[in-house]
Amino acid sequence: MAVNVYIPTPFRRHTGGQSRVQVEAVTVGELLRSLAREYPDLAGRILDGQGGVQNYLNVFVNEEEIRSLAGLDTPLKAGDEVSLIPAMAGGGRRTERRAGRPPWLNIM
Repeated sequence: MAVNVYIPTPFRRHTGGQSRVQVEAVTVGELLRSLAREYPDLAGRILDGQGGVQNYLNVFVNEEEIRSLAGLDTPLKAGDEVSLIPAMAGGGRRTERRAGRPPWLNIM
């Protein structure tokens, strides 16, 4: 059964520029392993060394994060939408500390 997978912009160079791909899989784990086989440069970005999901990657099935479902064993059915969303790092602008103010107020 075909499942639609959203590929985020940072990963598209590993899928030939494709923003969406279709994968035949019955679980999320099978889907990720299939993606890793088909797009070897993507493998290390989606799976860790033990075959689990990379810590910084959130995987959603029909808008539900797999950690709140059955993880890699989350079942898939034809037409499901799977999204790979890397966590974004970084922060706000650097601010000057103002004397006499608690640190949490120094963001303004």
